[in-house]
Amino acid sequence: MPGTKPRAALAMDPKAADAVLKPTVRRRLGEVVELAEPVLSDFTTAAASRVLPGVELLVTGWGCPPLDAAVLAQAPRLRAVAHTAGSVRGHLTEECWARGIEVSTAAAANAAPVAEYTLAMILLANKRVLPAARAYRQQRSRDDWLLPDPQLGNYRRTVGILSASLVGRRVIELLRAHELRVLLYDPYVGEAEAAALGVAKAGLAELFAASDVVSVHTPLLAATRHLVSGEMLALLRDGATLINTARGAVVDQEALTEELRGGRIRAVLDVTDPEVPPVDDPLWECENALLTPHLAGSQGNELDRLAESALQEVRRWAAGEGFAHAVRPEQKELLA
Repeated sequence: MPGTKPRAALAMDPKAADAVLKPTVRRRLGEVVELAEPVLSDFTTAAASRVLPGVELLVTGWGCPPLDAAVLAQAPRLRAVAHTAGSVRGHLTEECWARGIEVSTAAAANAAPVAEYTLAMILLANKRVLPAARAYRQQRSRDDWLLPDPQLGNYRRTVGILSASLVGRRVIELLRAHELRVLLYDPYVGEAEAAALGVAKAGLAELFAASDVVSVHTPLLAATRHLVSGEMLALLRDGATLINTARGAVVDQEALTEELRGGRIRAVLDVTDPEVPPVDDPLWECENALLTPHLAGSQGNELDRLAESALQEVRRWAAGEGFAHAVRPEQKELLA
């Protein structure tokens, strides 16, 4: 019927729904869609069997179960998925793409805090802030700050970006405000596009050998597992820093730990493989490694940015305008 709002449901961990889609956001969603209750975190429940047959749109988030053939059979009217986080790899299946379901993601919104974290760590790494702070606390005295050290500081240092992903591109954009040389390794980016981004295209080995900081932004695919190998790490110059905010398994963690234990390089790791290393993992004991608990992505009030992105996408879709941040089927093999 004309003017009837499309029926939608939330599909995610209820804690994620409470954190991202606060009551004010849900009220705004309710202005453009008929939002069913409850939040679906398990598609095999009686509640899911009641809700799914009428749903045209699923607003998904962290903890959404896979939308497999059995689920889709229960949801014959489902036409679109608006994801409130970054990657849709965990719940979007081949059956979804085969049905032609429209897909949107808040990956661009989630890229913002990751890029900000990365920029901060690049600048701190080149300034050697963390080791200097540790030494200052231990010595309780100050070294001669006029002692010349060409490897200290951010002026005209070289930063290598591994992959022009959404985050990688955002980092490149933020780096433009600083007097840094930026190299890019991405086999899908040509010379002309690299020039338009304001970076120099480089081979993988060339990037590792030339960079003071290498920042990893590649998705985890079969081809990128352990892309940052022991061989690549050995090419890093003494005192260089590796930053990883992408996926832990992109880096050969055993090889990295050996390099770190030797004291030659440094690392900033927001992700590891596994996500929390075992308590006796030697990586914990490496003083030249800063480990953070996967906090580069949206946290705290940054979750409101994800909600706003998803809300605007739902508004566009309900108005028949299509998603602004659509994920196309041909992109699915490169998803993070």
